[in-house]
Order: sequence, then C-alpha cells, then structure tokens
Amino acid sequence: MAEKENRELEELSARVADARAFLHIDDKTAELRKLDEQASDPAFWNDAARASAVSKRASNLRATIDDYDEAVSTLEDARAALELAGEDEAFADEYAETAAALAAQLDALEITSWFSGEFDEGDAILTVNPGQGGLEAQDWTEMLWRMYTRYADAKGWKVTALDVVPGEGIGLDKATIQIEGRYAYGMLRSEIGVHRLVRISPTDVKARRQTTFAGVEVLPVLADDIEVDLNPADVRVDVYRSSGPGGQCVNTTDSAVRLTHEPTGIVVTCQNEKSQLQNKEAAFRVLRAKLYELEERKRQEEIDALRGERMDNSFGSQIRNYVLYPYQMVKDLRSGVETGNVDAVLGGDLEEFVIGYHKWRVSQ
Repeated sequence: MAEKENRELEELSARVADARAFLHIDDKTAELRKLDEQASDPAFWNDAARASAVSKRASNLRATIDDYDEAVSTLEDARAALELAGEDEAFADEYAETAAALAAQLDALEITSWFSGEFDEGDAILTVNPGQGGLEAQDWTEMLWRMYTRYADAKGWKVTALDVVPGEGIGLDKATIQIEGRYAYGMLRSEIGVHRLVRISPTDVKARRQTTFAGVEVLPVLADDIEVDLNPADVRVDVYRSSGPGGQCVNTTDSAVRLTHEPTGIVVTCQNEKSQLQNKEAAFRVLRAKLYELEERKRQEEIDALRGERMDNSFGSQIRNYVLYPYQMVKDLRSGVETGNVDAVLGGDLEEFVIGYHKWRVSQ
C-alpha cells in the first residue's frame, strides 16, 4: 500500500492517543466506576434529586467514553483494512472510507473537549427579548424562538416552554424555554448577545427596509446542590391569568407566576406549565440561575463567564447579522462564519455557526 496511507494511519493513531489524554478518559472511567457503585446502593434513590444528578453525570461520562471507544474500534478496522489492501487492492476503498469515518469521529471528540466548563454538559435556559424595532422586534423574537426550537429538535434535545408571551398584534414579547440535552448549555453559549435582522418590513405599507434587534440570554440549569444566596422570604410571589393565543389550549386559570426578588429587583415570570405549582417551580429554577450569574459577575468583576458581555439590543452591539434584503446573508461578527442560505439558518440549521463560534473562542 502507498506510503501516503501509512502516514495517514500513523497520524490518525496519534490523534486517537491525544484524544484519550485531552478527554481525560482514564479519569472519567474511574469516576464512572465510583458513580456506578453509588447507584448500586439500595438507598441510592432515597434522595431523588441527588440520584437524578448522579445518574445524569454517569450518563454523560458513559457517552464520552463510548464515543472514544468507538474511535478506537474504528482505528483497528482501518488498520485491518490497510493491511488487507497491501495484499488486495479491492480493500483500498474500504480503508479510505474507514479512515474518513475515523477522522470525523476524532473531529467530534475534539469539539466535545471544548465544553469543559462546570455547566457545559448540562441543560440550558434560553430567553429571547425584543430590542429596538417595535412590532418588528416582536416578530423577530418569534422568528428566533422558532429557530432555536428547531435547532434543539434537530439535535434531539427536549424543549419545554417556560414563558412564551404573545406580542401586541404580532410576534412575541418574550420567549423563555428550557433545553435539555447533552452539552446544551455549552453549545448554546454561542448564541448569547444581540441578533440583528435587516429585511423589508411586513408591517410597513410602504415596504421599506427595516433594521431590528433581539437579545438572547442563555443560563445553565443549576443542580440542587449548587449553593445560591436565595432566601424565599426575599421573594414576592404573584399569580395571574396566563396569556396566550386563545383556542382549545388556552389557560383560563390564575396559574401564571411572577417572582420578584426584592433585594436585586430581578423579576421572573412563568406561565406555560399546566399548573401554578409547576410554573412556580420553573420560575424559581430560572431565578436561581439568574442570581448565580449575578454572584459570579460580582466575584469576577469582568465579562460574565456564563452569559457573556451584556450589550444593548441595538445597532453596533450585535453578534450576528441576518440580512434578508437587499441580499441574503447570515454572518457571525465574531467567528466570521457566513452563509447565503438564510432560510436554512432560520429553519434551525445553526450547527456551523455554533461550532464556528466555539472554534473561534478556543483559538483566542
């Protein structure tokens, strides 16, 4: 077989060895063994919250180890195919396909290694708020809400609406969703900031070009054992009737919940769960995340590691431009990733932008 293929296989083998190191496979294997021992204890589920957290951590560890083991197996298949190709050229195509598959697996493992933050493996709370632009901004908020929902669906993540508030006439006045899935928070940190839309306004009878903005906030879903300075006595709880588009599923009871944390003035609302109790639990989940972020900001006195730099929802502060007119383009102003397929992006095809941002981030 050609020397080129032998060198390629040596490089792939070295990448597999590197992956074992940068993924800390040995440490993860030891940690998983300890967690499995805990799970085998008959009293394990007596503390349901802790048991759930342990189970989730074990699942994430097992998934990373399995992905690495799959790469090792593919490397062995590539070695075997290359050996056979030396005797029979008919196996050359099999080697090429296996080597390409291994390279793709190693690329995915490298991406995984970027998400090493405390909360990166976990779930996320994503909020879209309209900025400058009036009705246009409300419509843009709904477009972004759909985009993130579709992206999460494509990733196989679970999406739960926490507080989706219809706008005046069109669009949404606010959208808060919880996204559950492996690396949801770590990956979606790419979306934190201001998103700018340029298009012909559908609400303008003169069909003029309009620029509008919306801000995206992403927070981690905190485990119960994460300490947050939250005294329930400091929280005012108000209930009210949920708003909605009407129809068969409209909520006609006072089940919506508004929490006001009086020391900080932080207000959290939740109205999309079925009961007042569920809305209250979800609202406290969001409030804990916001207070944790606030504490981190005070400690660090620099750019918030969880949500990124706070910016006004206005011109000059955007992280990404979505241009529908006079040409078609989506461009991320940090990573430089761009595409002319605007419809695909707004339809949830965000992976190139998410990965592009994190590749840019780790290179800084």
